Amino acid sequence: MQALLNAIATMDRRADAHRIFHGRGGLHPGCEHWVLDSFAPVFVLTSFQPVSDDELAAVGAALAERWALIAPGEPLNWVAQTRHEGRADTRLMAGRVPEPHAVSEDGALYRVHVAKGQNHGLFLDMAEGRRWVRAHCAAHPGLEVLNLFAYTCAFSVVALLGGARHVLNLDMAQGALSIGQQNHRLNGLAEGASFLAHDLFSTWGKVNRGAPYGLVIVDPPSYQKGSFVATKDYARLIRRLPDLLAPGGHALLCLNAPELPEAFLHEQLQAQAPQLQYLQRLANPPAFGDVSADRALKVLLVRAPG
Repeated sequence: MQALLNAIATMDRRADAHRIFHGRGGLHPGCEHWVLDSFAPVFVLTSFQPVSDDELAAVGAALAERWALIAPGEPLNWVAQTRHEGRADTRLMAGRVPEPHAVSEDGALYRVHVAKGQNHGLFLDMAEGRRWVRAHCAAHPGLEVLNLFAYTCAFSVVALLGGARHVLNLDMAQGALSIGQQNHRLNGLAEGASFLAHDLFSTWGKVNRGAPYGLVIVDPPSYQKGSFVATKDYARLIRRLPDLLAPGGHALLCLNAPELPEAFLHEQLQAQAPQLQYLQRLANPPAFGDVSADRALKVLLVRAPG
């Protein structure tokens, strides 16, 4: 675990939520199970296999030593989560977790919950995607945006902050959308967003009524039984995109499935919507380096003709 301890020893103090150590990328042999994030003012250590109390104590000592240097006199707050065999066990190791707990990213605020569950309310690896959406909406003010698999609606927040006219957020989970509504209020966004807690594949009529969209964001789970299975459902979704997009409109296609390469999305585009033009793959944040680009998060940008 030396690579993790080295990362702690050199970390700086940053206000924005960010990843400090990404063992999952495979760049640090022997540390593939470790991840360390900062959801200020709380550090979140995650292990994807059982770990010993001695290992946790070593991490705690390293955090305490570095924190005393970069934030002298301030309390250290950190939690440790172990994920194994489909279960997640989270322990408060030192300090406290604010309730409610909001973190920042590029001036935007998001509600998070790091003391329970596997998804904390904001996916840090999608930071560059959110920056692109905000910049794109600023460059094209007044866009109609469709945010599919919206989760807690971070994309909607940045789209509206950038200058979008309206965002339709769709997700099956009412609880996630409720947090999304809180996120809009946190950022002073009283208007411009609507929220639908529906299964996308049985809600095309409502989605189509808002078309055409200048921007469609597609950020589904890679595998969620009863909701979305990438290997069969991404094709169904891409087939609909040309009818949803305005002439010259853009779509952001996201895939976080290590077992599916970037070529999978290109194949679906060619087979289901060949008229859409592939523009680029957005870079992931540097902290999410990976031994294989095909294993990492894939975010592709495409454009409709016209």
